[in-house]
Formats: sequence, structure tokens, C-alpha cells
Amino acid sequence: MRIDPALYDLAQAVNDALRAAGATLATAESCTGGLIAGAITAVPGSSDILYGGFVTYSNAAKTAMIGVPEDLIAHHGAVSPEVARAMAEGARRTAQTDFAIAVTGVAGPGGGSLEKPVGLVHFGFASATATVHEQRRFGDIGRDRVRAETVRVALRMVLEAMA
Repeated sequence: MRIDPALYDLAQAVNDALRAAGATLATAESCTGGLIAGAITAVPGSSDILYGGFVTYSNAAKTAMIGVPEDLIAHHGAVSPEVARAMAEGARRTAQTDFAIAVTGVAGPGGGSLEKPVGLVHFGFASATATVHEQRRFGDIGRDRVRAETVRVALRMVLEAMA
């Protein structure tokens, strides 16, 4: 399957940056359902840098697969900075990689609220020394566009961390 050329170029840049650093990456994806890992693996040779991805769409999967504490989800909700950071840290720890990128959000068309509207996405990026969080509010631009923009932002976060 061929991906958008601009997204492919971004995924190629991520592959190149990680390879140059001799580093590995894992993904933990909720609202994107594996699309970040899919973009990275569209590039030949990505097995050198990508451990794999955890599609943790349900709260139970977040806990079982990458160790996000149930009480953290119960207290803050799955779509929160705290859970995005915990997802990134859990993926990195579980996969034993240098880095991990995680996303959790409301892609729509339903599921939003006043506090957490459709288009809200939290990103977590974990390394050995720090875990960072970003939030984006894409708005109700359609499920496919929210997911595509989430993949773009996630790949850019990885690139920025490698710079």
C-alpha cells in the first residue's frame, strides 16, 4: 500500500534520523490504530529502527500491554496528558527501545465532550532522560483527517527529538 508522498518523506526522515543515531523506536497507539507504525514501515529497511507498535485502543489494552495504571486512566481518562506520557514510558520500557511515541485522542465522529472534544489528541514521547507531552486540537475535521494529522505530528515529534 502506498502512502501520501509527503507522509512517506516524513517517515523516511524518521527512519534516517533513528538509523544515524543507532536508535530504536516503539509506538503506542490508540486513536491511530497502528497508522504511525504503518507509516514508518512503508519505508524499506525500517526493521533496523522500529521494534514494533502496540495498538492499545481499549483501556484494558493500555494496562495489559504496556502497563498504564488502571487508576491513572480512571482518574484522568484515557485521553489525557498523564495517560499519553504513561503510554510512551510503558511502550519504551516494554519494548526496551531508545524511544517511544504514543498517541491517545478523540478521532470522532462521536465520543467527544465539552472538556475533550472531537479532534483533541495527546502525544507522549519517551526517552531514557525525559518524557514530553504535546496536545493538539485539530477540531472536528473528520475521523480520517484527525488520524492523518496525528500521524504527521507524531513523526515530527520523533524528528524534533532526534535533532
